[in-house]
Amino acid sequence: MHIAVIGNGIVGTCCAAWLQRDGHQVTFIDPLGPAEATSFGNAGSLSPSACLPVGMPGMWKKVPRWLLDPLGPLTVRWWYAPIVAPWIARFLQASTPAEVTRIATAMRGLLAPIFDCYEPLLQRANATGLMRRSGCLYVYSGEAVARQWAWGMRLRRSLGVEMRDVQEDELVTLEPDLKGRFRFGILAPENGSTLDPAALTRALFDQCVADGAKVVRARVTDLRVKGGSVTGVTLDSGETLETEGVVLAGGAWSATLAAQLGPAIPLETQRGYHVTVESNNLALRHTVMAVEHNMMVNPMRMGLRLAGSVEFAGLKAPPDMRRAAALLERGREMFPHLDTSRTSEWMGHRPCLPDSMPVIGQAPRVDNAWFAFGHGHVGMCGAATTGREVAHLVAGRDTEVDLAPFSPTRFRRAA
Repeated sequence: MHIAVIGNGIVGTCCAAWLQRDGHQVTFIDPLGPAEATSFGNAGSLSPSACLPVGMPGMWKKVPRWLLDPLGPLTVRWWYAPIVAPWIARFLQASTPAEVTRIATAMRGLLAPIFDCYEPLLQRANATGLMRRSGCLYVYSGEAVARQWAWGMRLRRSLGVEMRDVQEDELVTLEPDLKGRFRFGILAPENGSTLDPAALTRALFDQCVADGAKVVRARVTDLRVKGGSVTGVTLDSGETLETEGVVLAGGAWSATLAAQLGPAIPLETQRGYHVTVESNNLALRHTVMAVEHNMMVNPMRMGLRLAGSVEFAGLKAPPDMRRAAALLERGREMFPHLDTSRTSEWMGHRPCLPDSMPVIGQAPRVDNAWFAFGHGHVGMCGAATTGREVAHLVAGRDTEVDLAPFSPTRFRRAA
């Protein structure tokens, strides 16, 4: 079957790679090159433990204070508030203990096989060196402070995530650069990361091309549907590309096309920022999640990446690089000895649904289109498993992950 994959970020690329393993002919359609959008700048985490949603019980108490701080962990530009208010209301509704437990259970199923699903793709691309399994340290200023997040950690453990308490002496042994700022940690040893998320995405994409995938640099503006099937995609050039199937993996830009094939999906962009300290002089061996700072710190081959925060301002507003500067300031607080003489900044669009789960499944109104978008903060984590499951759907095989919680119609039922 000839399948058009709309989007060549990490999710679309993994879908294409798994489809090729089944013998399908793939055409990538994207106005940008591979890893030139969100997949370029993510934090690089490959974390089976990352199953908790963004919205957690009790978060509603913190949201008003956060919204008043333009550089806080969550902010909305004032003019965008009326637009995003219904989305935030749904987000808070998904933050009850029962909902969080349901969501985390589903996400654990999607994320647990991260490495099993990446391994064959990376081997094929001769890129296994871009993935490491060194674990993640969740760090806190003290054990008493860590108890504020104990409910979520217990939920992770109940779902089979290995989490081991690390006292101050061992923490300093594991990561000497944390000395003096953090006195307690929790190690997730099954976690990993990538040395370069953009390079990993491009390596898989380039292998897809070497294996016969075609590339069209254009934006899809319309889908041609006939007799319950998508027969072609219309490009912004006016040209129509014939196809026998479509995988919609366009990240934060997916909602308009998805609406042609099913009920409206409340997709929003949580704009994320990062700073990469290219002059990094630290010797971190683990990915570090500084929970109190709401910041992930990942040593990469291009430097130390500091990533975090959420901003709501839509797809078109220019970035506010003061948010990146705030990340760097937090990094200096965590690591007073960090050399920050050379840095780079970035902003990208995380495609997010109110329940922090992606949409994975067949499009409701046609028989040959499949959705794979909305992975939010776990795109790199969930991409390879998503690709494998999409290939199962296209082939008519039973999926290995229960995809019912990720249904494209779940928001219609909740409305």
